[in-house]
Amino acid sequence: MLSATQIALLAAGVGVVLVTPGPTNTLLASAGLRYGLRRALPLIGAELTGYLIAISAWGRFFARVADAWPWLPSLLRIAAALYIAWLAVQMWRAAVALPGSTQRAGNLRTLFVATLLNPKALLFGGTIFPAVAFMEWPAYLFSMLIFVALAAPIAFGWIAFGAALGSGRLGWLEPSKVQRGASIVLGVFSLSLAWAALH
Repeated sequence: MLSATQIALLAAGVGVVLVTPGPTNTLLASAGLRYGLRRALPLIGAELTGYLIAISAWGRFFARVADAWPWLPSLLRIAAALYIAWLAVQMWRAAVALPGSTQRAGNLRTLFVATLLNPKALLFGGTIFPAVAFMEWPAYLFSMLIFVALAAPIAFGWIAFGAALGSGRLGWLEPSKVQRGASIVLGVFSLSLAWAALH
């Protein structure tokens, strides 16, 4: 089982990393903006599923095969950077039609794949989650429970932020500009990820 120190470090690390802007949070806010709070809520399940799979895979990877294939993490980071860059372009193009667009953006599959490739999962699986979480089932289940308990309300917050923009409650912000700003965040995130992978 996890010690009190491990639990505190895990909770703090998960909270800080999840609340920061990134591809998944940008897509959650975008979905709230486009579809409203209630219609975007199912995306939280897609985010949690993507993270649970990716964190588990990275954790097992680092526990088992990182020494055998030292080039693989860089290759996966480049693949994630390319996908996030593609998302940034799609979001920029979709912003022209806001706020009345019926175009599908930020759907379950897109959010799931973006989360699956999100470099935050690598950070969680490789450093924030204690190594014992990928060696013992009780520690794994408890760690994932902590993760879900923090990730779900943070995702809700990002969706609510986007929904507030779309409803006009934050009338001083223009939705199309926020959407394009979000696409720039994704683009910068993609470039920084590619830079880190190549250097």
